[in-house]
Amino acid sequence: MRILLIEDDDRLAERTAEYLHSHKAEVEIVANGDRGLERAGSGEHDIVLLDLMLPGIDGLDLCRKLRQTSKVPVIILSARGEEVDRIVGLEVGADDYLPKPFSPRELLARIRAVLRRHASNQDADSDALSVGPLEIHRGRRTALVSGKPCELTAYQFDLLWVLGSQANRVLSRNQLHAQVRALRGEAPQEFDPAVDRSIDVHLSKVRQALAAADESGATLIKTVRGVGYVLSPDLAPPESQ
Repeated sequence: MRILLIEDDDRLAERTAEYLHSHKAEVEIVANGDRGLERAGSGEHDIVLLDLMLPGIDGLDLCRKLRQTSKVPVIILSARGEEVDRIVGLEVGADDYLPKPFSPRELLARIRAVLRRHASNQDADSDALSVGPLEIHRGRRTALVSGKPCELTAYQFDLLWVLGSQANRVLSRNQLHAQVRALRGEAPQEFDPAVDRSIDVHLSKVRQALAAADESGATLIKTVRGVGYVLSPDLAPPESQ
């Protein structure tokens, strides 16, 4: 387990990390809310343990902002253990809420339970989708055109999934880039002109892969000039291809 512990009580953080280390967990400790949000959105951890009272951004705002871009599981650890506090914590996106003081043994049990639920939810999210002759299986990370497999990199597959999950909707290059980053659990990124060219290159290769698998995949992804891209089951060659 790769655990991010966002806690400004040094003694509690070290004691908790020591116990989790003894159960084969890797624990990164961060004592500041702003830095905690940055690390939590990095996609490098399996779960986040979050204190509420933090220097910088507080735990509730941190969790709320994190949920805009990431599905990483979060357990709130707080001395504020009233029912209303637990409800607010869960409503802003936490997966569990453990009042302080807590038993390290109970914390470990809750971490394992949350990770089991998260794995189960990921399996549920891995349903296949179909757009015309195209089938995308997110769980198996495979794309088929008329039953024939496409050769795609991990990033190209994620681009195709984002387009396929919003078939017939035109998405700008920035929207595609942002949604792929969110899908991969990565932090938001400020606009960079180089992103447009990168998206164009990757989608050109996706088109080639779809066409190589089967001719019917050649025109599934269409360019809408001045706007972005759309994945459509309409196989008529578009004017702005």
